[in-house]
Parts: sequence; C-alpha cells; structure tokens
Amino acid sequence: MQVALPVLGCALVYALVRGARRIPLLAVLAMAAVPALIVPLKAWIARPGPLTEAAGYYPSGHAATAAVAYGAAALVTAPYAQRSMRSWMMPVAAVLLTAATGIGLVLRGYHWPLDVLAGWCLSGLLLVALSWSSGRSRRRQPPK
Repeated sequence: MQVALPVLGCALVYALVRGARRIPLLAVLAMAAVPALIVPLKAWIARPGPLTEAAGYYPSGHAATAAVAYGAAALVTAPYAQRSMRSWMMPVAAVLLTAATGIGLVLRGYHWPLDVLAGWCLSGLLLVALSWSSGRSRRRQPPK
C-alpha cells in the first residue's frame, strides 16, 4: 500500500492536469470500494492467517488494494500514452506489480495463496466496472 496508493495518486493528478474529470473520479470510487467490500468479508469469513491464529485474513486487502491501484493507474493514464504503448505496456506493468505484491505477501507469510487470489478476483470485478465506465465516458465525449 505504501507504493500502490502513491502510484495511483500520481496517475490521478496527471489525468486531472490533462483535463480528465470523470475517469479519475471513477478510479477513486473503485479504490474506496476495496475496503467497503474486503472488511465485511474478512469479518464474516474469519479465516486465520498462515503464521497466526488471529482471524480476518481472507480475502487479502493488500492484494486487492495493489491490484485496484495499479490497474486503475493503468486505465487512467492509458488515454495519454503513445499509441504503441497503450495496448500492452500499461496493463503489463500493472499485472507485474500486482503479481509481485501477491507473491511477496505469500512468501513473507502474511497470507495464504488463496487469500491473495480472492483479493485479486474481487479487484478484478472493480477494474472491469471501472474499465466499462471509463470506456462509456470516452464514447460520450465529443471529438476534439
């Protein structure tokens, strides 16, 4: 979270400076939805962690936060990237950073692999909604 949220913040500022308003707002709403979804699920499921008997480790909030932050940053900045980079570089960077975060969480013993996978699945739903919403808003804008 110490890296993913500032990355998203920089992407949002960049898009706002470039004149975008709707897509950064949608990205902020997607990021705010992460704890709104994760916290109740953690309390309801109450799964213990790998190295502790304390409950509340499923799904991984850190993995979901990283996935939404990096994915939203890629979606927010994609319209401003060069056409050759737009199709593959931003999503690939988001996936690599998200995967590295999840692997680190498992290797350090903070989460089981299924915890991370569940966080990614929930964040995938948010990113699909963000992508769909941002695509609709781009289609509505008149050409410049």
